[in-house]
Amino acid sequence: MGILFVKLIFTYLSVFNAIIFVCCGISNETDRLALLAIKAQIKEDPYGVMSSWNESMHFCMWQGVTCSQRHHQRVTSLMLRGQNLVGSLSPNIGNLSFLRSLQLQNNSFSHEIPPEIGRLRRLQVLSLEYNLFTGLIPYNISYCSNLTYMSFGHNKLVGEIPPEIGSLSKLQTFVLQSNNLTGEIPPSLGNLSSLQVLAAYGNNLMGSIPSSLGQLKKLAFLSIGINNLSGTIPPSIYNLSALQAFHILYNQIHGTLPSDLGQTLPNLQVINIAHNQFTGSIPLSISNATSFKTFHLGYNKLTGQVPNLQKLRDLEYFNIQSNHLGTGKDDDLSFLSDLTNATELIWLLIPENNFAGALPASISNLSTKLDRFWLYRNQIGGGIPVGMGNLINLESLAMSSNRFTGGIPTDIGKLSKLVELDISTNELSGSILPSLGNLTSLSRLFLQINNLQGIIPSSLGEFQRLQTLDLSYNNLSGAIPPQVLGLSSLSIYLNLSANRFTGSLPTEVGKLKSLGELDISDNMLTGELPSSLDGCESLEVLHLQGNFFQGPIPSSLKALRAIRDLDISRNNFSGEIPQFFEGFIFLRNLNISFNDFLGVVPIDGVFKNATWISIVGNIRLCGGVADLQLPKCKTQKGGSSHSLKLIVCLVLGLALLGISMVCSYFFLCSSRKKRKEVSRTTLENPVLQVSYSTLLKATDGFSSANLIGVGSFGSIYKGVLDDDDGKTDHQLVAVKVFNLLRPGASKSFVAECEALRNIRHRNLVKIITACSSVDFHGNDFKALVYEFMENGSLEEWLHPPGDIEESRDHAPNNLNVLQRLDIAIHVASALDYLHNDCETPIVHCDLKPSNVLLDNELTGRVSDFGLARFLPQLSETDASANQTSSIGVRGTVGYVPPEYGMGSEVSISGDVYSFGILLLEMFTGKRPTDDMFSANLNLHTYVKMAFPDRIRKIADSQVLQEGVDETLKEECLSSIFRIGIACSAESPTDRLKNINDVVSELRSIRKSQR
Repeated sequence: MGILFVKLIFTYLSVFNAIIFVCCGISNETDRLALLAIKAQIKEDPYGVMSSWNESMHFCMWQGVTCSQRHHQRVTSLMLRGQNLVGSLSPNIGNLSFLRSLQLQNNSFSHEIPPEIGRLRRLQVLSLEYNLFTGLIPYNISYCSNLTYMSFGHNKLVGEIPPEIGSLSKLQTFVLQSNNLTGEIPPSLGNLSSLQVLAAYGNNLMGSIPSSLGQLKKLAFLSIGINNLSGTIPPSIYNLSALQAFHILYNQIHGTLPSDLGQTLPNLQVINIAHNQFTGSIPLSISNATSFKTFHLGYNKLTGQVPNLQKLRDLEYFNIQSNHLGTGKDDDLSFLSDLTNATELIWLLIPENNFAGALPASISNLSTKLDRFWLYRNQIGGGIPVGMGNLINLESLAMSSNRFTGGIPTDIGKLSKLVELDISTNELSGSILPSLGNLTSLSRLFLQINNLQGIIPSSLGEFQRLQTLDLSYNNLSGAIPPQVLGLSSLSIYLNLSANRFTGSLPTEVGKLKSLGELDISDNMLTGELPSSLDGCESLEVLHLQGNFFQGPIPSSLKALRAIRDLDISRNNFSGEIPQFFEGFIFLRNLNISFNDFLGVVPIDGVFKNATWISIVGNIRLCGGVADLQLPKCKTQKGGSSHSLKLIVCLVLGLALLGISMVCSYFFLCSSRKKRKEVSRTTLENPVLQVSYSTLLKATDGFSSANLIGVGSFGSIYKGVLDDDDGKTDHQLVAVKVFNLLRPGASKSFVAECEALRNIRHRNLVKIITACSSVDFHGNDFKALVYEFMENGSLEEWLHPPGDIEESRDHAPNNLNVLQRLDIAIHVASALDYLHNDCETPIVHCDLKPSNVLLDNELTGRVSDFGLARFLPQLSETDASANQTSSIGVRGTVGYVPPEYGMGSEVSISGDVYSFGILLLEMFTGKRPTDDMFSANLNLHTYVKMAFPDRIRKIADSQVLQEGVDETLKEECLSSIFRIGIACSAESPTDRLKNINDVVSELRSIRKSQR
């Protein structure tokens, strides 16, 4: 009976409450309609989150939705983070009046943040970071008076920080980082009495730091770096005793650090004031700041000595590089002994200062966790202390440009994890120790400009990961070890110049297939050049001058198609100047002076311009261009020479006839075997079928005169296609012939065929057909035939190697701002098609200027799909792809996104990164591999640091000289650089998500310039 009574009471109360809510108009139907309106604005839902948002279940059970039982199932939380949703946020969000938590981070929401959010008076958590929101921060968000957490980080917001936000007295975390916000930091933020975290780095904020921030007594994290802030740090900031992290790097802040810094900020763990204009000394009081973990004062103008650091036991990162610290006295480095107490130390960076004296022996007792130890460009002398081998986790040791003496300590050979060792430009003596061969992880070794003696130990041949080796300007002698020249990993440069090496150049030099620069000049090498040099197919710089080489230049050198700087002067070479030098299309510095060459100086190629060549000291040369002022060549008379030529031609003709008859048999047999393969590997719907002989004829026997480019897997020739069947009539084409001896070339051919099989777009290079056959010797032959692009590649226009064909309509490097913008739109449109409009999304994987071709109207066409990948196939082919080194390469250095280097799979985001770098290069004129860029500076950060106030300083001078109205031009450049920065962010999550948005923005910029 009692139980029945209780049930009746509950039933009565439920009915009563229902009557009250109906009468008063209070219903959760508003929430359901608001959620449906939010769903309607979602354009892409890859994980199917919205599929549960339907009428088959109550909305409180929809994915990401949480309701309260106390308020008749009203929505209190909407959590859709990390779902890759694409669309905009509906203004109906403001109707969820009971909402306490809105978490939409890590999606692709775009357009403006609806101001209706200001109606959510109960809202406590607002998390919108890592999206594509644009426009202003709504000022009426200040009406959400219960907010404790608010993050807009990593979007595309513009405008100023609303001062009204200063009224949110309960706000504890306020994140604005990585947007495009401008204006000053509002002083009203000093009223946020509960604030613990303020992160606004990576914007365009200017002005000074308001002193009112010193009122935030609970503030523990203050990050306002990478802006345009100026002035000094208000003294009130140094009284924030709760402060644990203080980041103001990359601004223009000046002044001195207060002497009592260590006392007033007792909880400070991280201080980063790098890349500013601070002067004065490091305060002595930091010796009492025992909580420090990161201490980064680099790139300022600090002076004096480094104070005692004995109590900084928790220190992990210590960076004071690029200041004026040190007094030039022997006790400058005593603080290094103090750091032996820091058992967690990972980075110790003190380069580019005025430190003198000797390294204390106690450095052998530094933390075994030490990863990076830099002290280059100081005045440090004495010997390198024994005991360095104790630093077992060291990966980078840079001690160059000091005054070190003595030998290289043997225990350096114990640093098995060392990737970079630089002890160049010192006064070291003794020999190169064989124990260095134990450093099997080494990638870069610099020992140049010392007094090292003896031979190169053959143990250096154990460096299977070595990319750069520089032993120049020492007193090394003996023969060059074949083991060193056999290091196929060497890919950047090998410099052995200015020593006393003897003997011949080992034939193993041909194993350096990926090497970019080889310098063995100013030694005592003898003999003829080995024919194996043709294996160095990637060489761009070859310096052989100042030796005793003799004989003719071997014909094998004609394989060095990428060469741009060739110096063979001051040797004993003889014979005629090779005609194939004319075919080196990138060669712009040829020095053959002081040899014994004779005969005619060619007049084409590099020989067209007398300033590109040096031929002095060869007294038997004649002819050449007029600027060389050489005597005319005498024509031989008499019939004897003609008879001799006739005999030679006759003998050669008969010999070739015999060879061709023998080979024809094998060719016929092989062609039968290959016939099925041809039908399989050519494109699905080719306009025409071509044979090997047709392409041979079209390119004049693949003549060097028709060579227009050299790539990773083959060569590209200009040709005139005139099919034997009369189907085509003098069609100008580009023929890409694959070097099938190169690992991965066959896979690249197949990949390109697959990618181009069914895709058609006006901004993709047009493929005419493919050829998979055999040549006249029975060898496999694969080639692709493309429509010829009259204006070559974008690379040639941005970085002209010299004279470009006079037939072109425009001068090189003279693309104005609008022409460059048009080409950028063309490239982005091509990527948009590949990513979003193909049946299977395609990732290009190798976007760079040399792979963007220009037709006669300067329309950009994306080319070279040899590394392209189909997204659905990634999981199936990734493992096998990585097994082949050539196909495992996912692009070109400088344009490859960082995550690829860490093993991540290729992705659409990777192409977006490459496009961002390409865009920045087009409008700055600087390659991402420019010498000015180092570990601390790349093209992305170079532009970001100058954005937006100094963009004229970094823009290509040609862009600034001509084009549109100056005001419009600056607005145009600002918008373009903003897009380039957003696309080329280091982290994929920070980048623009879809190239389609880039196309839309670029077209809007172009429209505004008309």
